[in-house]
Amino acid sequence: RGIPREPGARWTEPGCQSCTCQGGQVLCDTVSCFIPCSHPLPAPAGGCCPTCTGCLHEGVARAEGDVFSPSDGNCTVCVCLAGNVSCLSPECPPGSCPSPSPADCCSCNPEKCNFRGRTYAHGARFSLDGDDCTTCVCQGGEVECSFTPCPMLDCPQHQRHLGPGQCCSTCRDPPAPAGCFLDDNGVEFPVGQIWSPGDPCELCICQADGSVSCQRTDCVETCPYPIHIPGQCCPDCSAG
Repeated sequence: RGIPREPGARWTEPGCQSCTCQGGQVLCDTVSCFIPCSHPLPAPAGGCCPTCTGCLHEGVARAEGDVFSPSDGNCTVCVCLAGNVSCLSPECPPGSCPSPSPADCCSCNPEKCNFRGRTYAHGARFSLDGDDCTTCVCQGGEVECSFTPCPMLDCPQHQRHLGPGQCCSTCRDPPAPAGCFLDDNGVEFPVGQIWSPGDPCELCICQADGSVSCQRTDCVETCPYPIHIPGQCCPDCSAG
């Protein structure tokens, strides 16, 4: 371009060409830009590379440190830092939802659920008709259901009971015993019955809980000529 250059000199030509003078020749390459940010500003006048001294967000140039809301609102707040845009959305408590109103971001009414011809409020829990083991909940217009498995029961079928509104059957308490059943001889005694199990010195009684309580009688022989009578525990001393 009619401008003499010293050997080894470097300069920039229009069109972002980086040129150097080597051995009497001019060698040019396109400028390669390293951009260490996500929302750089366009290159300034006369420059080749975008700059991270501000942010370009949704077509709007933002200065370093600017705090702003995006075009869709919804109470989201963004900040421009070193060419990067970071945004924070409001955290609303359960039972509320984001609102486009900047005055109160969490004041809108949650969406209701329409499920099998019925309408449920947000947060409502309900069971399916005829299936108490499936529980559903309405969350933001969507219904989520979960199934409750029932535990294994160790009682016979005739002792199982399913109450109204219950999901799983439970074992009934076994009926109270009506007496005491002795496995050794197959005899059943009513509660309160007293008997001797074969030894006249031992008496047993049938308890209310179906158990048997027995007690022995100790005889004190004080006569020189005791008479042992069959079926009687202690000897007869009437003979002297």
